[in-house]
Amino acid sequence: MDDLQQLWTWLSGEFSNQPQAIAEPVHFVQLRLWQRPLLLFGRDRPCLFLEQANALQLDRPYRQRLLCLEADSSGQLTAQFYQFKNATAVLGAGADPDRLRSLTPEDIQLLESCRLTVEHTPRGGYKAQLPAGCRCRFWTDGVERQVSLGFEVWQDQQTVHFHSFDRGIDPETGRSIWGALIGPYEFTKLTDYSISS
Repeated sequence: MDDLQQLWTWLSGEFSNQPQAIAEPVHFVQLRLWQRPLLLFGRDRPCLFLEQANALQLDRPYRQRLLCLEADSSGQLTAQFYQFKNATAVLGAGADPDRLRSLTPEDIQLLESCRLTVEHTPRGGYKAQLPAGCRCRFWTDGVERQVSLGFEVWQDQQTVHFHSFDRGIDPETGRSIWGALIGPYEFTKLTDYSISS
């Protein structure tokens, strides 16, 4: 399996950070994270529908977004985020993937500043981050949003670990206001959603 498919496979699934949230409830909310694999652009550019919810409010998911992976001719991996033109149309698709059946490239919008470079890590996984000093910028309902994005994923024996470094940034003050404020959200995969070759 090449790097592109390996990364896509590890990222595809339902994840939880329950042990972390129980150990540090002041700093980490218990979340459920869904990352549904999609072939919106074919196998050379596999994508994932991302959505999350508070574990106590699974019927109120939020942060719907699309992540597409790509490898250039040299093998360099990148991860590009998109937003949905109508997020309501895909609300709840993490738990109910049938909502994604009619999704087309016309339903999404490229987030130009939200492209991450993916590198190998010493533990045999992958780490994705924005270029130094950059932030993901986009607008929802006419309001500017800024997010510092990043993640790391790897497999330890049979367990897939996913650490999210995402932090919301106040555009006016530059301060972090939500997310991985003191360290990453540490997820493990509960259910594998990967698509076999």
